[in-house]
Amino acid sequence: MVVQIKQISAAEHLAFIESRNSVSFLQTPAWGKAKSGWQSQSLGWFDQDQIVGAGLVLLRKVPKVKKYLAYLPEGPDLDWTSPSSIDALDNLVNYLKSIGVFQIKIGPHIWVRRWQAETIKEAIAENKVKRIGDLPADEVNQSGLELIAKLKKYGWHQPKTVESGFGDYQPRFVFQINLENKSEEELLTSFNQLWRRNIKKAEKEGVTVRVGTEEDLALFHTCYVETAKRDRFTPRSLSYFKTMWTAMRTENSDRIKVFIAEHPDYQGAIAATTLTRVGKHSWYSYGASTTAARDLRPSNAIQWAMLKDSLESGSSIYDMRGISDTLDQNNHLFGLIQFKLGTSGYAQEYVGEWDYVISKPWATAFSFYMSRR
Repeated sequence: MVVQIKQISAAEHLAFIESRNSVSFLQTPAWGKAKSGWQSQSLGWFDQDQIVGAGLVLLRKVPKVKKYLAYLPEGPDLDWTSPSSIDALDNLVNYLKSIGVFQIKIGPHIWVRRWQAETIKEAIAENKVKRIGDLPADEVNQSGLELIAKLKKYGWHQPKTVESGFGDYQPRFVFQINLENKSEEELLTSFNQLWRRNIKKAEKEGVTVRVGTEEDLALFHTCYVETAKRDRFTPRSLSYFKTMWTAMRTENSDRIKVFIAEHPDYQGAIAATTLTRVGKHSWYSYGASTTAARDLRPSNAIQWAMLKDSLESGSSIYDMRGISDTLDQNNHLFGLIQFKLGTSGYAQEYVGEWDYVISKPWATAFSFYMSRR
């Protein structure tokens, strides 16, 4: 197969995405419009006249010169099992080099290892292993391992993970729930006792969850800012979420939804989330909750509402997004995996993010510039 690469229109890109069961929402044309400070292009890989792969590339420009950092978050979307996948990456390098790119970051959306919830729970109970990555996996994807070997062989390198298994920009470890051929009752039954009890408690206490509108982004954001202060991270602005909403809803009216949990005794949202969807894959992308109403268990209630919505839409995967791989109960990130384990899903490790440096001087200088901003 001779694979050629060229820029494609958003319409061509979307047509390819619609032919796929699962493509990351970070690889949709809309995501490029949502990212201020970045330029974006949709690229297509062709075998003669047939498109066989696509990717959204984000370009961060160096001030005053036509030099760029290129980033394909959770992409590109290629057949990574094909022997021509490395040729496809070579074509990507050559194309981006021709427009002034000095460094490329990719994040192939292909998994390597999976651990069922029960496996992780047993490891926590035994208290012998401190990281999920140190556990024998329940499933191993040979194609993922082969891709890692290929990337290393052909000059790509992987940055060190940040804290406890989190990725460079996007998470390497995620938690997912298989929805294929499941009913609401079967899904609820699969949850652990604490999750089922918390869902019932929220309902009994009068917590309600509704799908919001664009006007409800302000409610979401107020709750999100409180969460950011409590969990010590820098919140994104309300305008960021409005831009994301407009771009994604314009592309597809079902691409993003906002969920609002409320209670008569509290003003505003007591929990709020966003749900994104591409094809049969749904993602819990942003979440927030208030401290004051935590005992009402709105976080469980709102997750259950999003899961039911995902089932109704025909999704086969509900993705709870990033987790730390820590199993150390004294680690402040342990609560994240502990909460998600109650759904009886599985932890999954992706190939992760990989860099290819075209010009080391420019890459070094840009890294220094970004660290000083």
